[in-house]
Amino acid sequence: MRATLGEALKSALKERDRVAIAALRSALSAIDNAEAVPVEAPAGPAAGGEHIAGAVAGLGAAEAERRQLTEADVRSIVEEEARERSVAAAEYERLGRDDVAERLRAEAGVLERHLGSSA
Repeated sequence: MRATLGEALKSALKERDRVAIAALRSALSAIDNAEAVPVEAPAGPAAGGEHIAGAVAGLGAAEAERRQLTEADVRSIVEEEARERSVAAAEYERLGRDDVAERLRAEAGVLERHLGSSA
């Protein structure tokens, strides 16, 4: 599903479809965030000195392996993104901001189409 979202983003960029671009970028970012490994807080102040025991240097030293998401995980993230937009649209409509509500519903529709096509 991630690959199809990426391809859809490329198409939306070519077509200059702002609604689709916003929805797809947001969904892909949410997937990226879910793959990120949580950062552990430092245990305490580092001891002074030029070198730190166990430290590595060089190309790739700061890279952390990312979590691998299943297709079900990715689908769940995209479903949540669509659901959040629908809830927000209802709230904006209640507040009289029909223009924003309409845009959010359109973004939710973009994501829901991708959920339906990957089933």
